[in-house]
Amino acid sequence: MALSPDVVALMNKINKQYGDGTMITAGDMRMAKPFTSGSLPLDIILGGGFPANQWTEIIGFESSGKTSVVHKAIAANQQANPDFTTLWVAAEGYDKPWAEQLGVNTDQVIVHSTTAMEEAYQVMLDFANSRAVDAIVLDSYPALVADEEAEKQMDELGVALGARVTGRFFRKAGKATSRSHVVEERPVLGIIINQWREKIGAFSPQGTPKTTPGGLAKNFAFYVRLEVSRAEFLDEATPGKGKARCGQAVKFKTVKNKQHAPQKVAETHFYFDDSPSRGILAGEYDDVRDLMTWGVFYDIIRRRGRYFDFGDRTWDTKDAIIDALRAELDLRSDVATAVLDAAFRTPEAAAA
Repeated sequence: MALSPDVVALMNKINKQYGDGTMITAGDMRMAKPFTSGSLPLDIILGGGFPANQWTEIIGFESSGKTSVVHKAIAANQQANPDFTTLWVAAEGYDKPWAEQLGVNTDQVIVHSTTAMEEAYQVMLDFANSRAVDAIVLDSYPALVADEEAEKQMDELGVALGARVTGRFFRKAGKATSRSHVVEERPVLGIIINQWREKIGAFSPQGTPKTTPGGLAKNFAFYVRLEVSRAEFLDEATPGKGKARCGQAVKFKTVKNKQHAPQKVAETHFYFDDSPSRGILAGEYDDVRDLMTWGVFYDIIRRRGRYFDFGDRTWDTKDAIIDALRAELDLRSDVATAVLDAAFRTPEAAAA
């Protein structure tokens, strides 16, 4: 059913007054695709990847893998687009060798080192407004110091100074990262890394109550809030030499998600050292394990007793299909595409 002439006339009047594209029908909106996280299970629970032109908060305790997850996302997007450029506000320093180990082309990363909160936020806003980069990352919020707090003595109170500055930032950030819904503009990925703190004096039936620095206002401004935690360590057994710790199982939980269902949980295995027995190098996810898990879940890989089918190919053992997935990049890509199609019920999946 078409819009009435009166509605169309009013829309035209508003667009003339406030600018073309101010008001359009939702059906005509141009939507930017999500940015891949570089991890199949994480992409699935996010709704296809990290949202474009919005801000994502990544939360976790120390050594849970927060920064590594972001580096892996940057590396995956660089692999898809070699010109993918990132502004990295390094409030805690930037570990170039580790970033490169994770696959990041550091020549495409602009590092701004500062702990000054107002400075960091202004630089982020300037780059977002300029449309000159594809991603903006702050690592991490707790390391920033508001100017007013920096000027105080150690024995002077500075309650909620950072929260107030952060609230002002997000009131400006929405406009800075917004893009036209009519014409194509360069989308941007915004990520802020934060940390859990114990919420003293509060109660939680699920255990120790937690909160994040920065005040409550930011929780409403983030489009996605993702928790990263370590489920367990992974060990590599060497004959005659015992076991050595080589990785960790990383658990993801979408605390908030406005582009997909919230409170979704997934897990992947990440290796910070080589695992010769699995054929995985330091800095890699176990993508094959993820493909098997989600491929079988969505019936993309069909299991018949000891046999596994994908398309017109059949393997007679689980080890055989795992070996094929590790050896054949094209097969790995085909399975991943089919899993994502099934996860989000695209027309391709419906016709399969």
